[in-house]
Amino acid sequence: MNDTEHTPVLLHEALQGLAVKPEGWYVDCTVGLGGHSRAILEASAPGGRLLGLDADAESLELARLHLRSFGERARLVHGNFRHLEQIALQNGVSQANGILMDLGLSSWQLASARGFSFQQDGRADMRFDATQGASAADLVNTLSEAELAQLLWRYGEEPFARRIARALVAARPIGTSGELADVIARTVGRRGRIHPATRSFQALRIAANAELDALEEALPQAVRLLASGGRLAVISFHSLEDRIVKLFFRRESRDCICPPGAPGCVCGHRAVIRMISRKPVSPAQAEIAANPRARSAKLRIVEKL
Repeated sequence: MNDTEHTPVLLHEALQGLAVKPEGWYVDCTVGLGGHSRAILEASAPGGRLLGLDADAESLELARLHLRSFGERARLVHGNFRHLEQIALQNGVSQANGILMDLGLSSWQLASARGFSFQQDGRADMRFDATQGASAADLVNTLSEAELAQLLWRYGEEPFARRIARALVAARPIGTSGELADVIARTVGRRGRIHPATRSFQALRIAANAELDALEEALPQAVRLLASGGRLAVISFHSLEDRIVKLFFRRESRDCICPPGAPGCVCGHRAVIRMISRKPVSPAQAEIAANPRARSAKLRIVEKL
């Protein structure tokens, strides 16, 4: 496994949003190759410490190499952020001054032979942790046509979900990402610059890793883990993720969540966070030109009351 370069998305904006100080604990819920983590450790020197999580054990080993110069200030753990509170407490973190979630794939993962991309042929696995759950190939080869179509529509918002599901079932067994992409391309044809398998690959990856469920579980844990005045920054890359983050932040920043038209508040809900910005932060054109994968990124930031 060779060392590799990785360009973290919205790096300056995330650091600024987290308001990193030279002390306290920071948590990177998706360490990847360590780009954001390195910047947080540098900005929090000399006393700041970082707990880094990642479900991808191979990425985490590369991050260890990238962050080894920080010594004991960087503590890296193999685990999914859906277990954030448990992992944090096990590692001595009861309150965090800042928490970051970067929900995107790294270029290194896309270039690996684990099926994340149709540009690299390999087993259609798509799991971050190969010891957990069903792979993308398992889903494609075992789900019914109706279940597969529902998966493609729900997680990929794929308009040709039924047609693609029918073709995939007819082509079984499908073992590699190349086979998967070819079946989809033959079924719906090429339209424009975006590969026709893009939405389907997204859907299968989300399903294989239960990504949306994990995000919904992790967000309230992150807020509970934050110290007063601590900040949570989330970088999402597609509308399904961003919608979950937006609605959660909106709900938890309001004192009352009773339905419109209610005669008075009966919910007893109280705000626990405040939004730093009502609108998400997007990459500047210069960053998009240097890193086209950043174009769909959205950063939302809140502060614990």
